[in-house]
Amino acid sequence: MKVLIINGSPRLNGNTTRAINELVKIFDENNVETEVIKIGNKDIRGCIACNKCFEKGKCVFDDVVNETAVKLKDADGIIIASPVYYASANATLVAFMQRLFYSTFNVDKTMKVGASVAVCRRGGASSTFDELNKFFPIVGMPIAPSQYWNSVHGRETGEAEQDLEGLQTMRTLARNMTFMMKSIELGKKEFGLPDKEEITYTHFIH
Repeated sequence: MKVLIINGSPRLNGNTTRAINELVKIFDENNVETEVIKIGNKDIRGCIACNKCFEKGKCVFDDVVNETAVKLKDADGIIIASPVYYASANATLVAFMQRLFYSTFNVDKTMKVGASVAVCRRGGASSTFDELNKFFPIVGMPIAPSQYWNSVHGRETGEAEQDLEGLQTMRTLARNMTFMMKSIELGKKEFGLPDKEEITYTHFIH
Protein backbone atom coordinates (compact mmCIF):
# COMPACT_ATOMS: atom_id res chain seq x y z
CA MET A 1 0.00 0.00 0.00
CA LYS A 2 1.20 3.51 -0.79
CA VAL A 3 -0.32 6.91 0.03
CA LEU A 4 0.66 10.24 -1.48
CA ILE A 5 0.22 13.15 0.93
CA ILE A 6 0.13 16.63 -0.59
CA ASN A 7 1.19 19.34 1.86
CA GLY A 8 -0.31 22.60 0.63
CA SER A 9 1.18 24.78 3.35
CA PRO A 10 4.01 27.21 2.57
CA ARG A 11 5.22 26.76 6.14
CA LEU A 12 7.18 23.56 5.88
CA ASN A 13 7.18 22.82 9.62
CA GLY A 14 3.88 24.41 10.58
CA ASN A 15 0.65 23.00 11.94
CA THR A 16 -0.28 21.32 8.66
CA THR A 17 2.95 19.37 8.85
CA ARG A 18 2.10 18.40 12.44
CA ALA A 19 -1.24 16.98 11.28
CA ILE A 20 0.47 15.10 8.46
CA ASN A 21 3.06 13.66 10.84
CA GLU A 22 0.25 12.15 12.91
CA LEU A 23 -1.09 10.45 9.79
CA VAL A 24 2.32 9.17 8.77
CA LYS A 25 2.90 7.67 12.22
CA ILE A 26 -0.19 5.47 11.91
CA PHE A 27 0.52 4.54 8.31
CA ASP A 28 4.02 3.46 9.33
CA GLU A 29 2.58 1.28 12.08
CA ASN A 30 0.39 -0.42 9.48
CA ASN A 31 3.19 -0.91 6.92
CA VAL A 32 1.71 1.61 4.51
CA GLU A 33 4.32 3.53 2.53
CA THR A 34 3.87 7.30 2.46
CA GLU A 35 5.40 10.08 0.41
CA VAL A 36 4.83 13.68 1.45
CA ILE A 37 5.01 16.17 -1.42
CA LYS A 38 5.41 19.77 -0.26
CA ILE A 39 4.00 22.19 -2.81
CA GLY A 40 2.75 25.15 -0.73
CA ASN A 41 5.87 27.24 -1.28
CA LYS A 42 6.32 26.44 -4.99
CA ASP A 43 5.49 28.62 -7.97
CA ILE A 44 2.56 26.72 -9.49
CA ARG A 45 0.31 28.43 -12.00
CA GLY A 46 -3.28 27.50 -12.61
CA CYS A 47 -4.81 25.56 -15.49
CA ILE A 48 -5.34 27.62 -18.66
CA ALA A 49 -7.76 25.11 -20.28
CA CYS A 50 -5.50 24.66 -23.31
CA ASN A 51 -6.26 20.90 -23.40
CA LYS A 52 -2.69 20.19 -24.54
CA CYS A 53 -2.55 17.45 -21.91
CA PHE A 54 -4.84 15.38 -24.14
CA GLU A 55 -2.20 15.56 -26.88
CA LYS A 56 0.94 15.28 -24.75
CA GLY A 57 -0.35 12.96 -22.04
CA LYS A 58 0.83 15.42 -19.42
CA CYS A 59 0.37 19.07 -18.44
CA VAL A 60 1.95 21.62 -20.75
CA PHE A 61 3.56 23.27 -17.71
CA ASP A 62 6.31 20.83 -16.79
CA ASP A 63 6.66 21.21 -13.04
CA VAL A 64 5.83 19.35 -9.83
CA VAL A 65 2.37 18.53 -11.21
CA ASN A 66 3.87 16.25 -13.86
CA GLU A 67 6.34 14.82 -11.34
CA THR A 68 3.43 13.89 -9.07
CA ALA A 69 1.31 12.54 -11.93
CA VAL A 70 3.82 9.73 -12.48
CA LYS A 71 3.61 8.76 -8.80
CA LEU A 72 -0.19 8.87 -8.79
CA LYS A 73 -0.34 5.78 -11.01
CA ASP A 74 1.08 3.51 -8.32
CA ALA A 75 -0.59 5.11 -5.32
CA ASP A 76 -3.45 3.40 -3.52
CA GLY A 77 -4.59 6.63 -1.92
CA ILE A 78 -4.01 10.35 -1.78
CA ILE A 79 -4.45 12.87 1.05
CA ILE A 80 -4.67 16.61 0.42
CA ALA A 81 -3.78 18.81 3.39
CA SER A 82 -4.16 22.58 3.43
CA PRO A 83 -4.14 25.53 5.76
CA VAL A 84 -7.31 27.61 5.63
CA TYR A 85 -7.17 30.98 3.84
CA TYR A 86 -10.41 32.98 3.81
CA ALA A 87 -12.51 29.84 4.43
CA SER A 88 -10.86 28.06 1.50
CA ALA A 89 -7.74 26.11 0.64
CA ASN A 90 -4.39 27.63 -0.25
CA ALA A 91 -4.72 28.84 -3.87
CA THR A 92 -1.40 27.21 -4.81
CA LEU A 93 -2.74 23.85 -3.69
CA VAL A 94 -6.00 24.31 -5.61
CA ALA A 95 -4.07 25.17 -8.79
CA PHE A 96 -1.91 22.09 -8.27
CA MET A 97 -4.88 19.77 -7.72
CA GLN A 98 -6.90 21.10 -10.66
CA ARG A 99 -4.01 20.59 -13.04
CA LEU A 100 -3.06 17.23 -11.54
CA PHE A 101 -6.52 15.70 -11.79
CA TYR A 102 -7.37 17.21 -15.18
CA SER A 103 -4.08 16.29 -16.87
CA THR A 104 -4.08 12.71 -15.57
CA PHE A 105 -7.17 11.63 -17.53
CA ASN A 106 -5.08 8.62 -18.62
CA VAL A 107 -4.52 7.47 -15.01
CA ASP A 108 -7.38 5.31 -13.78
CA LYS A 109 -8.19 6.61 -10.31
CA THR A 110 -11.15 4.27 -9.78
CA MET A 111 -11.21 3.05 -6.17
CA LYS A 112 -8.04 4.84 -5.16
CA VAL A 113 -8.93 6.20 -1.72
CA GLY A 114 -8.98 9.95 -1.12
CA ALA A 115 -9.06 12.15 1.96
CA SER A 116 -8.57 15.80 2.79
CA VAL A 117 -7.37 17.66 5.86
CA ALA A 118 -7.93 21.31 6.80
CA VAL A 119 -5.82 23.17 9.36
CA CYS A 120 -7.03 26.50 10.68
CA ARG A 121 -6.87 28.98 13.52
CA ARG A 122 -10.60 28.91 14.20
CA GLY A 123 -13.15 28.93 11.35
CA GLY A 124 -13.30 27.88 7.71
CA ALA A 125 -12.21 24.27 8.20
CA SER A 126 -15.54 22.78 7.08
CA SER A 127 -15.73 24.79 3.85
CA THR A 128 -12.11 23.94 3.02
CA PHE A 129 -12.77 20.27 3.80
CA ASP A 130 -15.76 20.31 1.44
CA GLU A 131 -13.79 22.13 -1.26
CA LEU A 132 -10.97 19.58 -1.28
CA ASN A 133 -13.26 16.55 -1.09
CA LYS A 134 -14.83 17.49 -4.42
CA PHE A 135 -11.74 16.31 -6.28
CA PHE A 136 -12.37 12.65 -5.43
CA PRO A 137 -15.85 11.40 -6.41
CA ILE A 138 -15.72 12.96 -9.88
CA VAL A 139 -12.99 10.44 -10.79
CA GLY A 140 -14.40 7.40 -8.99
CA MET A 141 -12.44 7.73 -5.76
CA PRO A 142 -14.12 6.82 -2.45
CA ILE A 143 -13.49 9.18 0.46
CA ALA A 144 -12.09 7.78 3.70
CA PRO A 145 -14.00 8.74 6.88
CA SER A 146 -12.75 9.53 10.36
CA GLN A 147 -14.51 10.22 13.65
CA TYR A 148 -15.13 13.89 12.82
CA TRP A 149 -14.49 16.28 9.95
CA ASN A 150 -10.78 16.18 9.22
CA SER A 151 -9.57 19.38 10.83
CA VAL A 152 -6.78 20.37 13.19
CA HIS A 153 -6.67 23.75 14.91
CA GLY A 154 -3.74 26.01 15.60
CA ARG A 155 -2.34 29.30 14.37
CA GLU A 156 1.25 29.68 15.56
CA THR A 157 3.71 26.90 14.86
CA GLY A 158 3.26 24.10 17.36
CA GLU A 159 -0.22 25.05 18.54
CA ALA A 160 -1.73 22.04 16.75
CA GLU A 161 -0.06 19.94 19.42
CA GLN A 162 -2.73 21.17 21.84
CA ASP A 163 -5.62 20.01 19.65
CA LEU A 164 -5.86 16.49 21.05
CA GLU A 165 -9.18 15.78 19.32
CA GLY A 166 -7.83 16.95 15.98
CA LEU A 167 -4.76 14.74 16.26
CA GLN A 168 -6.95 11.80 17.25
CA THR A 169 -9.06 12.49 14.18
CA MET A 170 -5.89 12.21 12.07
CA ARG A 171 -5.02 8.85 13.63
CA THR A 172 -8.53 7.52 13.05
CA LEU A 173 -8.43 8.74 9.46
CA ALA A 174 -5.17 6.92 8.78
CA ARG A 175 -6.48 3.67 10.29
CA ASN A 176 -9.75 3.87 8.36
CA MET A 177 -7.97 4.72 5.14
CA THR A 178 -5.62 1.77 5.61
CA PHE A 179 -8.61 -0.54 6.12
CA MET A 180 -10.32 0.79 2.99
CA MET A 181 -7.24 0.46 0.78
CA LYS A 182 -6.55 -3.09 1.93
CA SER A 183 -10.21 -4.07 1.58
CA ILE A 184 -10.39 -2.61 -1.93
CA GLU A 185 -7.22 -4.46 -2.91
CA LEU A 186 -8.78 -7.74 -1.75
CA GLY A 187 -11.98 -6.87 -3.59
CA LYS A 188 -10.11 -6.17 -6.81
CA LYS A 189 -8.43 -9.57 -6.63
CA GLU A 190 -11.76 -11.31 -6.03
CA PHE A 191 -14.15 -9.28 -8.17
CA GLY A 192 -12.11 -6.82 -10.23
CA LEU A 193 -13.03 -3.17 -10.64
CA PRO A 194 -16.63 -2.12 -11.43
CA ASP A 195 -17.68 -2.14 -15.07
CA LYS A 196 -17.57 1.27 -16.71
CA GLU A 197 -19.98 2.72 -19.21
CA GLU A 198 -18.79 5.20 -21.79
CA ILE A 199 -19.48 8.61 -20.30
CA THR A 200 -22.47 10.44 -21.73
CA TYR A 201 -21.77 14.15 -21.79
CA THR A 202 -24.76 16.45 -21.89
CA HIS A 203 -24.23 19.87 -23.46
CA PHE A 204 -27.05 22.33 -23.92
CA ILE A 205 -26.98 24.42 -27.08
CA HIS A 206 -28.82 27.73 -27.02
